[in-house]
Amino acid sequence: MSARKGFGIRKIMIPLLVFLIVFAIVMGIAYFLEMYRVDPAQIYVDGNTHYTNQEIIDKVMTGFLGDNSIVLSWKYKNKKITDVPFVDAITVEVVGNESIRIRVFEKALAGYVRYLDRYIYFDKDGTVVESSDVLTKGIPQVTGLSFSGIQIGKPLTADETDIFARTLDLTKLLAKYNLTADRIHFHENGKVTVYFGSVRVDLGTDSQGIEDKVMLLEKFLEKVESRSGVLNMEEYNPEGIYVFTPDE
Repeated sequence: MSARKGFGIRKIMIPLLVFLIVFAIVMGIAYFLEMYRVDPAQIYVDGNTHYTNQEIIDKVMTGFLGDNSIVLSWKYKNKKITDVPFVDAITVEVVGNESIRIRVFEKALAGYVRYLDRYIYFDKDGTVVESSDVLTKGIPQVTGLSFSGIQIGKPLTADETDIFARTLDLTKLLAKYNLTADRIHFHENGKVTVYFGSVRVDLGTDSQGIEDKVMLLEKFLEKVESRSGVLNMEEYNPEGIYVFTPDE
């Protein structure tokens, strides 16, 4: 074979080889895009209470390749969220080629206060997480606080700085026993009153066997049902005997 003939073959083969490589890359990309395109009917969302499933999906599936399950799983691998109120982190798990599970990790909210017809939600440190005109279920209203000035991302200014942590501790304690308070009121003398519908429960101070009292609350509330009145649990009673006084 002459040198000229060999050169001619190489001249043909090189462009052909480049074409085949480019073609393989394009086909690979097309396969990747189509094979892992998320089916909207196969998206599962867990852990969200403040936002609907669709709101979470709309926040997650954005940007370049926002509908690709593999890309989303990489993008939201232990990702901290800074631009969505109430949400601390989001992860995306690939369930199948076209299916994903979005897990929402919400911020631990202690409660909310009312201010100028708005619901001001705060965390255990008293930092304002969100100001909203929408009431979120499961988060108690907190009263008895004196504060001035509200700014998102900044702490509420209260006379007792530990009152926010106390609120979250009490909220978690109630949740432990399947109870959700409508309102928690802190008195100046350190005592706590918790409202469940039309029933007011005087729990006393934090140091007065408060968990033992809360543990008994569910049964007491079942007994009084829709009646209104006051359940006095200020003094710790080792026998669990407390007095309910109905309203007249």
